[in-house]
Amino acid sequence: MKKRLKFIFILLILLLGSCSNAPSEPEDPKEGIETAGREAPKAEVLADRLETPWSINKSGNTFYINERTGGIVKITNGETTRMKVELREPLAQVPESGFLGFILHPDFPEEPSAFAYYTYQNSSRPHNRVVTLNLNGGVWEEETVLLDDVPSGQYHHGGRLDIGPDKKLYITTGDATEKEIAQDLDSLGGKILRMNLDGSVPADNPFENSYVYSYGHRNPQGLAWDESGAFYSTEHGPSGFDEINLIQAGKNYGWPKITGSEEQEGMQPPLVHSGEPSWAPSGAAFHDGSLYFATLRGEGIKRLSINKGMVEDVLSGYGRIRDVHIERDTLYFISNNTDGRGNPAEDDDKLYRLSLSELDGGGSEE
Repeated sequence: MKKRLKFIFILLILLLGSCSNAPSEPEDPKEGIETAGREAPKAEVLADRLETPWSINKSGNTFYINERTGGIVKITNGETTRMKVELREPLAQVPESGFLGFILHPDFPEEPSAFAYYTYQNSSRPHNRVVTLNLNGGVWEEETVLLDDVPSGQYHHGGRLDIGPDKKLYITTGDATEKEIAQDLDSLGGKILRMNLDGSVPADNPFENSYVYSYGHRNPQGLAWDESGAFYSTEHGPSGFDEINLIQAGKNYGWPKITGSEEQEGMQPPLVHSGEPSWAPSGAAFHDGSLYFATLRGEGIKRLSINKGMVEDVLSGYGRIRDVHIERDTLYFISNNTDGRGNPAEDDDKLYRLSLSELDGGGSEE
């Protein structure tokens, strides 16, 4: 009996010793994370303590980052200045709303202006509007309302602005949680809109006297063009089934009638979709045959190879990512951990810089 007890005692010691050598989880979830089987590259921090940043703009060596809370941060050579923004209407307080899209005029700084998309509250419900902002003595002032009464609700405000190769302003709008309006060509909700920079309707838009460029969208939040001018968008789906779409004038992208791999005559399926795991894709940029896009719930940056139709994880470890910007061989991105759904560090949110070469050679098919 004593020999048997001694044997059991020795066996327990050996088992405990082997367990003590097992690898432990990193204490900081932002450290020790690997991307596609390799250590995540370390990005350089260009600015920190941003307040729910939404869009990256760059003019020369200067960045202009707008914040959902209503500010614009100017970053030059490591120096950060928070600029005042004077909007005519107070920002709405419903979830996901605020100062969303922001894009500098294509002739900035010679033309010291920009375009903005924001959610405001009137007596009955929130609405979105597109306006011009003029830079006057270091203050951004709302000057002209180009488009008003874009549907808004508790969620799904859309909000991405970008200027295409054709020098037109493109605007994404959400379905405002009223999904049927995405199929209604008389509604501005659930659409990608296109306008001249003065706010007028382009003569070559697909529907006469209408800003609507494409429809059947749920909540698109990223726009990008490739080197040939092909046009792509990212879109939030219902509990997964997030989409990357090739956008064509006048086409119907199906929401809410089809999602994921479903098909219906007259409706465009996505190039790729996430399936059940949600990406919550946001800002996007194109480089060398691939679409790089930020993910919020996916907490990283993904890359879609257009020729291969394959989505890869190329960066993680920085939390929720709202927007990406690519200039030559450099990737810039902003985290969005202070948006109420992340786990912000003391000095979040941040603007980062990383060489695209550090992302090469890895990635796994989604």
